[in-house]
Amino acid sequence: MTDRPSIEIHPSSETITPPAPGDAPPAKPSTRTWLGVVSLALGATVIVMTEFIPVGFLPNVAADLNVTLGTAGLMVLVPGLSAAIAAPLVIVGAGRLDRRRLVVALGFSVFLSNAIAFVAPNFAVILLSRVFLGVAIGGFWAVVPSLGFRLSGPEAGPRATSVIVAGLSAGTVIGLPAGQFFGNLIGWRPTFAGVAGVALLTVIAQLAVLPRIPAVGRMTFTDLGRVFRVPLGRTILIAAGVATTGQFAASTFVTPFLLRNAHLGSDVVSVLFLGYGGAGIAGTLLGSAFVARNRIRAFASVAAAFGVALMVLPPLAGHPIIVGVLCVGWGVMWGVVVLALQTLMLTATPDAPEASSAMLITISQLAIAVGSALGGVLVDSAGLAFLFVISGIVAVASALFGLLARPAT
Repeated sequence: MTDRPSIEIHPSSETITPPAPGDAPPAKPSTRTWLGVVSLALGATVIVMTEFIPVGFLPNVAADLNVTLGTAGLMVLVPGLSAAIAAPLVIVGAGRLDRRRLVVALGFSVFLSNAIAFVAPNFAVILLSRVFLGVAIGGFWAVVPSLGFRLSGPEAGPRATSVIVAGLSAGTVIGLPAGQFFGNLIGWRPTFAGVAGVALLTVIAQLAVLPRIPAVGRMTFTDLGRVFRVPLGRTILIAAGVATTGQFAASTFVTPFLLRNAHLGSDVVSVLFLGYGGAGIAGTLLGSAFVARNRIRAFASVAAAFGVALMVLPPLAGHPIIVGVLCVGWGVMWGVVVLALQTLMLTATPDAPEASSAMLITISQLAIAVGSALGGVLVDSAGLAFLFVISGIVAVASALFGLLARPAT
């Protein structure tokens, strides 16, 4: 990677490893420090779970509020688009605001989003509630990843960061099956109310255990823009955007596909979603060795494989066992894809982790919005089977974009 230009971040920008002057954490983090780290991980879980939980009960919302299934998919598009805009704005606009206050404010936005959705009289109000969530998503993932090091110090920093990121993985894989299970068990409105309660408890916990976390410096829009000057970084961002578009075009509408096309019962679908979620966690944890051997090969091969799985789901929809195996395999492969993309982005810009993180968040969330919008258009105009085939083609295309990064690695 000798031809990769260096990113020279503004001297006042936040860094991920050094603590603020005069604010160095102890060499051995205390129990309260680890409780603070866990509270951030829990916050990550609740935020991401709130983003994806409506996927499990889209048909219920569409029926109750008299909107089409494609329109109901806007519940995934709106927070994704809002987060894409909010990530750079929050990391720049937060300036020198104490990070504890910022985290708590973002967590309260998650509570507010779920509470408004619970009492929403119509679909427009639900979409408004999802804007609050989008701001929380973008802001949280633009700021929080670096706090593991700030709280626990250089030695324990990697472990603390892994705990926080584990919250992201947990929220991603829990959200969809939880939405399906509780949406059918108690209804979608009480499900939103329950998540609102969990979000509020998380905020209270963060207030109790998080110390003051002074800002180290100030990030600028120029710092963020420099990420795009790195050729490998640009290629990875394109691959990430394309892969995420294919993923969420399909996953947003996986519930109606399994119910209508595969003719599975709602109880079976709930169990299958639990398998998908567990497979996603397994893919993230067990795929680390595969990704470490060859990051590009890991991303390209697994992205192509899950794309093929999406394409063959419609013609095999009449075989429940095969559908179940494909869905669980899909979960495993997506877990590896996410891990590979994160690792590749840090490799591309090791001297600018916060800036590259913000840009990856922006591109990924924008792709979630584009994917859910594309899925909504396709499902209303051409049907669920066609949607899954197109989503698979898009995923395979992301593998080809990923291979373009090979000369740089």
